[in-house]
Amino acid sequence: MAFIKYLKVLLFILIPLLFLNVILSLLYYFNVIPTNVINYLKLVIVCLSMLIGGIYIGTKATKKGWLEGIKVGLEIIVLFFLLSYLGFDCGISFKTVVYYLILLASATLGSMIGISRTSQN
Repeated sequence: MAFIKYLKVLLFILIPLLFLNVILSLLYYFNVIPTNVINYLKLVIVCLSMLIGGIYIGTKATKKGWLEGIKVGLEIIVLFFLLSYLGFDCGISFKTVVYYLILLASATLGSMIGISRTSQN
């Protein structure tokens, strides 16, 4: 049962991530977005997707929303790590550690927002 819950959260993160990246790629392809802005927009898209997934898991949690957000954030970070480092043989740098910490914070914040929204209702 818990596996299904985290699989749904994974879909709530990956579907907007893929959809928004396709839109971003099309805008970049047609020169609507300048080259120097694209990296920032990629970070915003990933953080937004993590926030959406965090809000979803936070609404499903009964207590300790921050812990659920950390679990989801670590799940996505492990997935990204496996895809990027096993597939492309890249090394770990300070920049990637900060990137993963930002993603973890985004998922945690989203789950805290989600659990606070359910406790108000």
